Amino acid sequence: MSSPSSPMLGGRWLVAGIAVCALIWGTTWYAITLQLGPVAPTVSVVWRFGLAALVLFAFCLATRRRVRLNRVQHLAALGQGAFVFALSYGFVYASEERVPSAVVAVIFAGLAFVNLVLFRLVAGQKASRLAWAGSALGLLGVAVLSGSEILGSPMTSAAGLGVGMACIAVLSSAVGNYFAWRGQVAGAAVMPATAWAMAYGTAMLALFGLTQGVEWRIEPSFAYIGSLLHLSLMGSVVAFVLYFTIARSRGYGLASYISALTPPTAMLVSVMFEGARFGLPAFAGLALVLAGQVLLIRAPKVS
Repeated sequence: MSSPSSPMLGGRWLVAGIAVCALIWGTTWYAITLQLGPVAPTVSVVWRFGLAALVLFAFCLATRRRVRLNRVQHLAALGQGAFVFALSYGFVYASEERVPSAVVAVIFAGLAFVNLVLFRLVAGQKASRLAWAGSALGLLGVAVLSGSEILGSPMTSAAGLGVGMACIAVLSSAVGNYFAWRGQVAGAAVMPATAWAMAYGTAMLALFGLTQGVEWRIEPSFAYIGSLLHLSLMGSVVAFVLYFTIARSRGYGLASYISALTPPTAMLVSVMFEGARFGLPAFAGLALVLAGQVLLIRAPKVS
């Protein structure tokens, strides 16, 4: 089921949107680590999505897009904000304090599978065999690609807690995707729905931070401010608008497969800027991920 506000993407635009989103999110895993330190994770997430929501609202007003939602659309945005922007990212930031960012990225590669299962059970959507096969290839490819780093990470009690938090973040994202779909069905446009969802998520995290007595501060360093701007403007405004546009056009299974493309992107960034080197297993994993992407793009839209 779709709404009149659902944009349709195909061919080159679809591939370009997936590539841009993957490139952006492939850099955000490392950028999040630059946010960790003196500033509490909850506070950093509030700054990130609070700024992103303001930018989206300002853009909607500047381009004369309608920002008002009806009651059903607001409830969907509330659920989306609670599960995607509050719970999921709250756990992501807390997880990256305990385990390497690559481990969290690999766990998120399972989001495509979780979305396919959730939408099948809750919304009755039937994905094609190509979609299931593409998701399976992506999951296998990311496991091969990043296996050495995961195996090389010490599994302390703190690391185990971090892995558990990352898994909760994935499940929360999937539930948030369902609420985003409910907003789509109710006729909410992508930009105002995303802006309201970010605003709701920010408000929830801010209230949680107040109950925990966190210190509301911003680290006055180039690394913190620069990463915050990148995460807010590119990683949130641009990437999430692209993500939800792709999801509305071709389904949340295809859109969430972007999470499987981010580890290869992070590898390329590491090669370019950190002088990292990878062996044949990494390239084999990358080939599996790309093969899975081809299958998902060719798969018919979820019905």
